[in-house]
Amino acid sequence: MLCQTIKVDTECFFMGKQGCSFNGGTCYPVVESCQGCGKAMTLSEGTYCQSCPDPQIKWKNGSCNLATHIKSGTEKVVKLNPLKASKRSRR
Repeated sequence: MLCQTIKVDTECFFMGKQGCSFNGGTCYPVVESCQGCGKAMTLSEGTYCQSCPDPQIKWKNGSCNLATHIKSGTEKVVKLNPLKASKRSRR
């Protein structure tokens, strides 16, 4: 349903016929770690996350899994077969 509390006319999972069913009845503003994220939307009341009503919980145990502004530090390691590599070098 469309949100009628903070993010007016935005699709919200927690909005129901009786109003916002999220803990506290409204969304919470983004935390400092969310600045620069593509999912953060700036409204007249402040900056709020489009995907998560309480961004502080997402950052509690490390980085947010929905954050678009952080890159994962894992690099794909290519396993090289030494026999094939020696054949390629002869060409």
